[in-house]
Amino acid sequence: MSPTIAVGLDSSPESRAAAEWAAREAVLRGLPLKVVHVQEPVPPPTVLALLGTESDQHWTEEIAAESAEGLRLRHPGLEVITEERSGNAAEVLCEAADAAGLLALGSRGFGAIGGFTVGSVSLAVVAHAQRPVVLVRAGEQAADEHRPDPAGVPSAATPFQPVVLGLDIRTPDETLLAFAFDAAARRETTLRVVHVWDEPPTSFYRFYGDAELYSTLVSKQAGALTEALHPWRRKFPDVDVVEASRCGSAAQVLVEASRDASLVVVGRHIRTGRLGARIGHVAHAVVHHAAAPVAVVAHG
Repeated sequence: MSPTIAVGLDSSPESRAAAEWAAREAVLRGLPLKVVHVQEPVPPPTVLALLGTESDQHWTEEIAAESAEGLRLRHPGLEVITEERSGNAAEVLCEAADAAGLLALGSRGFGAIGGFTVGSVSLAVVAHAQRPVVLVRAGEQAADEHRPDPAGVPSAATPFQPVVLGLDIRTPDETLLAFAFDAAARRETTLRVVHVWDEPPTSFYRFYGDAELYSTLVSKQAGALTEALHPWRRKFPDVDVVEASRCGSAAQVLVEASRDASLVVVGRHIRTGRLGARIGHVAHAVVHHAAAPVAVVAHG
């Protein structure tokens, strides 16, 4: 099966933003774009007649075709494939993700608590898909992922903002690192690798020697990050890497870093235990609150 970039599409603004993002990503990777529209099972004929949904169903079936035509016009040369599927949306989109190199989905924009909101279908796909899933907020524009021009005006013609990677150096997974380095290389931009560690249970500066202990710990954590990234710097010599080792909340640091990023990359451990699939508290917070598109990369 030939690799593609896939996007789950419906009539929502966030879905359309995801489709535009996926088209740009497909161009960057030189891959076809597959637009997947999922039709939920229709009610029985008697209910359908009462609800008058036949015309609605016909309208939704045209969404993928019309969107594909628009994407072809805006991205000349891009091969766009449409796929109409029926069934449970989360299950179908998981299948689409696993058959593609990457799946893009929409998030809903700002919610009542001041962050972005992610629908239950998108969360289910993120938690179960074996391939990377990118969540794109409503209103996301190409210019948002680029640096402002010299006059401070948003522009898609300027260099990309950095790619931000949240990395746990205790388990520096190759799948996650390869995805982030490749994303930065294709965008010809900086990769900012953020490693956040918890504050030890001592109260620094309260007793004599705490400052020295803290300084030693900072150096140790920074050195471990450098060591974890060393082989990847050699694999991607053209990628400018900025290392950021911080003490604090990983989710908070990554959300802050997302404000000046073209893409945020976080990992999700594939779990098959009795508790089922989960995305982890850091990834969960980032996909809900990051200001840039977020790639959740499943890994062992």
